[in-house]
Amino acid sequence: MTQYVYRFGGGVSDGGKGDRNLLGGKGANLAEMASIGLPVPPGFTISTDFCAVYYDEGGQFPEGLRAEVATGIGHIEGVTGKKFGDAADPLLVSVRSGARASMPGMMDTVLNLGLNDETVQGLAETSGDARFAWDSYRRFIQMYSDVVLELDHHSFEEALEIAKEDKGYFLDTDMTAEDLQALVVEYKALVEAQWHKPFPQDVHDQLWGAVGAVFGSWQSERAKVYRRLNDIPAAWGTAVNVQAMVFGNMGETSATGVAFTRDPAKGDRAYYGEFLINAQGEDVVAGIRTPQYLTRAARETAGAKPASMEEAMPETFTELAKVFDLLETHYRDMQDIEFTVQQGKLWMLQTRSGKRTAKAALKIAVDMAEEGLITREEAVARVDPAALDQLLHPTLDPAAVRDVIAKGLPASPGAASGAAVFDSDTAEKRSNAGDSVILIRVETSPEDIHGMHAARGILTARGGMTSHAAVVARGMGRPCVSGAGTIAIDAKAGVMRVGGREVKEGDIVTIDGSTGEVMMGAVPTVQPELAGDFGTLMVWADGVRRLKVRANAETPLDAKVAREFGAEGIGLCRTEHMFFDAARITAVRQMILAEDEKGRRVALDRLLPEQRGDFVQLFEVMAGLPVTIRLLDPPLHEFLPHEEAEFAEVASAAGVAVEVLKRRAAELHEFNPMLGHRGCRLGVTYPEIYEMQARAIFEAAIEVAEKSGAAPIPEVMIPLVGTRRELELMKAVVEKAAAAVFADKGRTIEYLVGTMIELPRACLKAGEIAEVGAFFSFGTNDLTQTTLGVSRDDAARFLTTYVERGIYPKDPFVSLDIEGVGELIQMAADRGRATRPDIKLGICGEHGGDPASIAFCEKIGLDYVSASPYRVPIARLAAAQAALATRS
Repeated sequence: MTQYVYRFGGGVSDGGKGDRNLLGGKGANLAEMASIGLPVPPGFTISTDFCAVYYDEGGQFPEGLRAEVATGIGHIEGVTGKKFGDAADPLLVSVRSGARASMPGMMDTVLNLGLNDETVQGLAETSGDARFAWDSYRRFIQMYSDVVLELDHHSFEEALEIAKEDKGYFLDTDMTAEDLQALVVEYKALVEAQWHKPFPQDVHDQLWGAVGAVFGSWQSERAKVYRRLNDIPAAWGTAVNVQAMVFGNMGETSATGVAFTRDPAKGDRAYYGEFLINAQGEDVVAGIRTPQYLTRAARETAGAKPASMEEAMPETFTELAKVFDLLETHYRDMQDIEFTVQQGKLWMLQTRSGKRTAKAALKIAVDMAEEGLITREEAVARVDPAALDQLLHPTLDPAAVRDVIAKGLPASPGAASGAAVFDSDTAEKRSNAGDSVILIRVETSPEDIHGMHAARGILTARGGMTSHAAVVARGMGRPCVSGAGTIAIDAKAGVMRVGGREVKEGDIVTIDGSTGEVMMGAVPTVQPELAGDFGTLMVWADGVRRLKVRANAETPLDAKVAREFGAEGIGLCRTEHMFFDAARITAVRQMILAEDEKGRRVALDRLLPEQRGDFVQLFEVMAGLPVTIRLLDPPLHEFLPHEEAEFAEVASAAGVAVEVLKRRAAELHEFNPMLGHRGCRLGVTYPEIYEMQARAIFEAAIEVAEKSGAAPIPEVMIPLVGTRRELELMKAVVEKAAAAVFADKGRTIEYLVGTMIELPRACLKAGEIAEVGAFFSFGTNDLTQTTLGVSRDDAARFLTTYVERGIYPKDPFVSLDIEGVGELIQMAADRGRATRPDIKLGICGEHGGDPASIAFCEKIGLDYVSASPYRVPIARLAAAQAALATRS
């Protein structure tokens, strides 16, 4: 019989940190903390294995599981000395999720489970605190009604606010036991009105309802979105953790908090966190109350008045600090910890590797390596390459004028400007339309995940630096300012008011997640400084990677950025981008629309010096490095005139009638131009085009070599080759042009002629093609299109559904389709090497900056990847991690 329930606490640990896949991160770490002697409330975990069973069985619980859960409840009862459902001295439990990958706030939790009209009286009696008991009961009804019964949670919040207003209270903690008892009566009436049944009184029914709700939340929309954004497979499922409740809402000697062993925003080695006295954990993470700082230093830095935990509870804080150090040393990583203090006793509720910004990830990894806690190679492996994207873009210019209208907490660093929006659906809609938006909310909830992803930055009126908005924003790399208490938001009216000023939907605002400032209008930015920890880690990464990293670039600016980011050459220069320049498009159109070779050569002669100048600028930046130049590739129709004025301009330049040009344009029309007269097919029919480009390349290379003394290494790439003969013909054109230039200049330079592999036929015939080509560069954008028969320009409408339904693990235009396209690449590489053992192999599609695709390139032994300039550091780090993975 399969075991689904695993106990922890009270001297028992059925699992440990190595059981993350089975028990989820929370369950594995609870068992581990218990095993090393930390104060963990006893409980049990229902494994991730049962999650799949739950869905297969239509949400039913087999008797075998019910028996195991009964044993688990017995374990908790044995340790605590309390009985589940006992009216005199009741055991209360929490029911929480716990996937193997951290998904903060995305799935459901139920606290204080086991309370009913009888057990609340017993809790009041045994605790000696009726207010605490009724506060716990009202919290339980409110949470259970929302999570399990799926009732309108706003109606419960409204009832709470009205109850406080009627008594003139500002905080929940101002309410008396009698106030809370009356609120419970009102809550139960709301349940009966909306659910048409009384609130469940049987504690076992409550338990199974909560367990089902937590398993069910794995397939909630917010969880699906989060998994898609973070590449978490749906097949993993979640575990469910049932644990004895400990109470932070038992008066002034009780508290609850969230803490990190290091600063998750900056990476500093300092305890970082927040706590609330007389509260439960949800109060901190949900942003219902603005919490207090953990340390005195943090409070003083922020200029806050409420006492820190270090000051208010010094003995407990000292004990907590020892736990921080123990856990960080044990797990060898920065930890995100949840704790509760019940009447002076510390309890640990969770530990996990903490989410952090890219800046913090770099600093923590480098610092830990230099402290000797981890090795340099482990430091390289620790930093998510994709997270580096947060560091590679501009921040606010410190010298710029700032119209600061409010200040909150600096919850996630970075800066962003955009149109103010007040709900997530609008944020997503406007972002899809191309607008930059700032999502402004009173507080965010897991349902806002799509809007947070769409927004450039997030601003909340409530919540601390460990609230939902802060944690999710840091994980996404979005700037976030939270707890800006001076702003008043009317989401329905689409307006934010602060200090007599109004910000309406669509008004431009700027937030600085590093300072907490909120500003009217857009603020200028400056480029980031990529030194310090970034530079250190990159040096370590370069020391272990095998793959070379080049950049896709065709302008001097892109090339300079790429070099600054460590590119080792250009892996793709798209020459057609040069042709679209406004100053030369008329000559290009004249060349295309010419009726004969003579007419084309007239236009090409005009283009030659322009094209040579383009290459000179590129080669100057890349002197001494390889530069792969793709000869003209796109369909001719992309260059053709469409407006009457455009035809007239070309006709005047060419000295022909407009009607002649229109007839010629009609002749060139193609029904499917992406599979038509493009790539090497242009070169075969109009070899003079490739001849001009080759001449420009070699003349520019020699010019730069003579100026700088460091010759670039041109790699002339023939696109869309599908046969050996195509490449043979085009190589002859290039070599003829090279010979002519070398004879004319009296100097030679090193160069290669190869091809872009972007057709399935080219992969199949790679052995023959390699007889002619000195290198293959896999154009994975087109190879994916031609292999899958899917247009990347149109596929967005359905690819999300394909990923959600498991047809593809990821969008194949974002991350390489290893099983299909990947197999063709491996086949071409193997066949090319069999013919030409020293053939140079690389990829230059968008996949060149994708870590998973880079890992595949390392696995099959390609020589280099080429990525967009801003993704070069990502590729360098991913290549290092791929090399390390092959060693293990």
